[in-house]
Amino acid sequence: MSRTSRKTHAGPARPEIESSWARSRLNGLRQDGSPGLRQGTVAGVGGLTRAAGPVMERVRAELDDTPFAFVLADRSARIVDIRCSDRALGGTLGDLGIVPGVRFGEDEVGTNAIGTPVETRQGLFVRGDEHFLAAFHDFACYGHPIVHPLTRRLEGVVNIGGRAGDEHRLFSPLVRRVVRDIEDRLQLDASGAQRKLLAAFQTAARSPRRPVLVVGHGLVLATPSALDLLEPADHAAVQACAEGMRGGGEATHRLTLASGRTVRLRCAPVDGVEGALVDILPEQEGRRGTRGPGPTEGRPLLVVGEPGSGRTTEARRAVGPGAVVLDATDVVRQGERAWAASLVELLEAEGPAVVVENVQLLSERLTSLLARCLHGVRRETVLTVTPGDHLDGAHAPLVALCGARHDLVPLRRRRHDIPGLAQRMLAETSGTGPRRLTVDSSRVLAAQPWPGNLAELRRVVQAVARTRSAGDIIPSDLPASYREAPAPTSPFRQAEREIIVEAIKAAGGNKRQAARALGMSRSTLYNRMHALHIH
Repeated sequence: MSRTSRKTHAGPARPEIESSWARSRLNGLRQDGSPGLRQGTVAGVGGLTRAAGPVMERVRAELDDTPFAFVLADRSARIVDIRCSDRALGGTLGDLGIVPGVRFGEDEVGTNAIGTPVETRQGLFVRGDEHFLAAFHDFACYGHPIVHPLTRRLEGVVNIGGRAGDEHRLFSPLVRRVVRDIEDRLQLDASGAQRKLLAAFQTAARSPRRPVLVVGHGLVLATPSALDLLEPADHAAVQACAEGMRGGGEATHRLTLASGRTVRLRCAPVDGVEGALVDILPEQEGRRGTRGPGPTEGRPLLVVGEPGSGRTTEARRAVGPGAVVLDATDVVRQGERAWAASLVELLEAEGPAVVVENVQLLSERLTSLLARCLHGVRRETVLTVTPGDHLDGAHAPLVALCGARHDLVPLRRRRHDIPGLAQRMLAETSGTGPRRLTVDSSRVLAAQPWPGNLAELRRVVQAVARTRSAGDIIPSDLPASYREAPAPTSPFRQAEREIIVEAIKAAGGNKRQAARALGMSRSTLYNRMHALHIH
């Protein structure tokens, strides 16, 4: 059996199965490995369990005395409910550790009819040895995703399974019918939830001057005071903050609006419903957010950030205008001796602030020299550097000497800032009239992975500015590779993306060689590149 494909009892693997096997291998799974199922906590009663409970009970009654099990899992592929009247099958499932609370994601157990539909958002029949792990070869299952009718978000998966050889051609239509019933109940539940959101909004909006929004279940309500503050680009940012709440508690975000005004968003959950009440609060005077201390509070200052994340801008902001810049990228052009002489001359004398850029490129010799100079430095000094293991290794002496450190957050981790940033960048470009990003365009931009951070975002905005000089900018105005929002990214999909990108880089862009290194066919690699938006 080759590493790129294998045959099942029915012949060559189907494309969807082969793709799933490739993803399973990328995650380091072995076909002869044990499932390693770990039981977690089953979430409390929510929209999915309220909608699915009566449907699952009806199905259990209909399938009484049949050798099948019905499984409900949430959007993370964690089993929420199992209905099985066959004692022998139920005992076998229990012996394998298939119980509520266990997660069945592709990244943990490979190809299966719960995790794979979560990954692909498509129904899938997995027969016997089509399962990636040999431990599940005795089972045949069909799983179908549950998609919320209003939000179009994945809510979970319904799965029916039994012993291999007992699978029935009615598995698929039966599960599809069950999914439709659950989706119908989700829609009814959402209607009740929207009434609760409306009630919460009416209570909060009693003060007409209170800028507040309610976000949830496909519903956004805002007071006139909130609408006066927010531009279209800001609405997408506010929703991103509200949807990013974790653990059901309050959360506070600092946001710079398209107008340039800085506010705090206090997001609080609405009781009994999946939604948030968002208060827009003026920034407190003198508040510095998460920014670290500048050189006057502790020097030198170390600014750490990925390429394109704004290290230079932050360094200049910290020391003000007039700083002298010494860039380690010039070592190759000037030579180590000349660059070292400039470094010593700058840091051993008094004068304006000094910014030393890209210290990750310094050799061991130059790192030692810079460390010696920093011991007795007489002027404000800022070092910029990329994150990585080198900060604990070759360049650890420089880190230890810095009295302050500011880690820049990658753009992909501050999506709520993207709409406002893009609008401000757009305003800085030349044009014949005012231009504005529509809400849809802002949402699409906020969903991109942005590996090039602010620099990449600025390039995209400048490309848009060249094609549209005035008016509203809609998604079709964006560069072709940025017109669609990527599918929600799970940690596994992000890891898979990074592995493929690194393999292509290591192969010098040769896709055939990269596919061989990853243990997959070139066509599978192209399919995964398309699915993961790798250009």
